[in-house]
Amino acid sequence: MTETQRAEERPTPIGPPPPFDPELALALEAIGQDLTPSIRPEMIPDLRNSPMRAVPSDEQLSLDGAFAVEHRTVPGPPGAPEIPLVILRPVGAKGPTPALYALHGGGMIVGDHRSGALGFSEVARQLGATLVSVGYRLAPENPHPAPVEDCYAGLLWTAAHAADLGVDPGRIVVAGVSAGGGLAAAVALMARDRGGPEFAGQLLLCPMLDDRNDTPSSHQMAGLGVWDRTANDTGWTALLGAARGGPDVSPYAAPARAEDLSGLPPAFIDVGSAETFRDEVIDYASRLWQAGGRAELHVWPGGFHGFTGMAPKSALSREAAVAPLNWLRRLLAH
Repeated sequence: MTETQRAEERPTPIGPPPPFDPELALALEAIGQDLTPSIRPEMIPDLRNSPMRAVPSDEQLSLDGAFAVEHRTVPGPPGAPEIPLVILRPVGAKGPTPALYALHGGGMIVGDHRSGALGFSEVARQLGATLVSVGYRLAPENPHPAPVEDCYAGLLWTAAHAADLGVDPGRIVVAGVSAGGGLAAAVALMARDRGGPEFAGQLLLCPMLDDRNDTPSSHQMAGLGVWDRTANDTGWTALLGAARGGPDVSPYAAPARAEDLSGLPPAFIDVGSAETFRDEVIDYASRLWQAGGRAELHVWPGGFHGFTGMAPKSALSREAAVAPLNWLRRLLAH
């Protein structure tokens, strides 16, 4: 056996967790008073009823009148319930606008489309874009494939009704954060494999991609930050049950399982260096490039999961908020 072969067989050592950005570390101390990183299944009801998850009003969604707020209920997947959408249309828009099709986060177990719309509303305002946010069914009450099929059905409706919405069908971007980022990646795979609809890009912010939950970063960040390895197990098991981590998980549930990442829309992908999802996100971006795809990857030094939303005034959050907006402007200019 050669020295190279012996080196390849040795496991890569996992060191201590990377440090949090100092400003974000202070924010985490406050966040930790109300939110543990180690979420367990029995905590799901309390999480859904937490004051931290207050549903925004239409007035808040309008951003002081920048958007007209509309609520629609549209057909869901065949044989499934209808799905709710909230639609934010820029007031005074002239001609068809770009659109963000937004998928909310929450680890597959919490969250709603109104909060998801608020999370992307400032980006939409900066772009002069229409925003459509979908209320997909949550696990564990609705396991895979319910959430992703709801998201795909909402995208089909949005693309088919682009003219009615005042949207340019060639400039729709599917956008998601955390679980919503994973669902956005899954919807991109689904649209490719099912022959449409075509859309301009996928905006994947700290996406939840891999049910196997066994990367070095998932071990490094156990018990730390926001959404650690225990929480990740809770979310994926709610979605997949006993199949989680096994050999037969669909890439439409966990996009990291996809063997073929060719033929997908351009992607913007970001993640913090100090979060559970770091390594699976970096690997996904690398595999997109290896398949000949277009992807822009940002790894924010010292960022914890969801830091831009939880500590928006920090210097790193302000920098991280600009990057996807710049990417969207470049993408939608063509």
